[in-house]
Amino acid sequence: MATKAPPSRTALRLDGVDAFYGDSHVLHRVSFDLGEGRMLGLLGRNGAGKSTCMNVVVGLLAPRRGEVAVFGEPIAGLAPERISARGVALVPQGRRIFRSLTVEENLTVAARPPANGGPARWSIDEVFRTFPRLRERRDQMAAYLSGGEQQMLAIARALVGHPRLLLMDEPSEGLAPQIVAEVMETIKTLKASGLSIVLVEQSPKLVFAIADDIVILNSGQVAVTSTPDDIERRGLDLRQHLGVF
Repeated sequence: MATKAPPSRTALRLDGVDAFYGDSHVLHRVSFDLGEGRMLGLLGRNGAGKSTCMNVVVGLLAPRRGEVAVFGEPIAGLAPERISARGVALVPQGRRIFRSLTVEENLTVAARPPANGGPARWSIDEVFRTFPRLRERRDQMAAYLSGGEQQMLAIARALVGHPRLLLMDEPSEGLAPQIVAEVMETIKTLKASGLSIVLVEQSPKLVFAIADDIVILNSGQVAVTSTPDDIERRGLDLRQHLGVF
């Protein structure tokens, strides 16, 4: 008799989240789940609420209503450092590396022990094995890296915190097509390592090529929850939510 596979855990859950910037109501009852070890592509036009969702998850914006949980633990309203300590890391839009520090110094200041006593999978040496270009430039000031190298450094800096959940906000922004392809290959490698990933992007083609699940936001509301294969099979027209596809 075949043994049943254990049920997969939910790495991230947003349930009925409302979020505001001042009086501006940005997220309206947003709900979605990310399974452990899966990649969710979060899509939408500019201003749809994608980055706001990420800010809510990492504690930069407290939800007005609703629940946020990471691996079953409620985190809504916690301070960012407490959420980070639970194994959540953000690769922010615009990279935001420390330009006046070297590559290795950027990694050293971001390194922290794994959450909940987990395995130390992403030492600085392991990051350099994953990003050999960064190893070659370990003593170079981050300000003098190319755009693609800076994006790799932003990802590497998140990894040395040993995240269980990795949020990536527009990692292809401002990069040449060849560099975008390299960054996407890196993201595939991280997914294969077992990380649970939310990938925020404006480019559907990039996301559909690597994501397991798709959530599309429109005006701060969830408009579509599906998979790339199901969207293709059903022939859904996404232009009303995404513009040119």
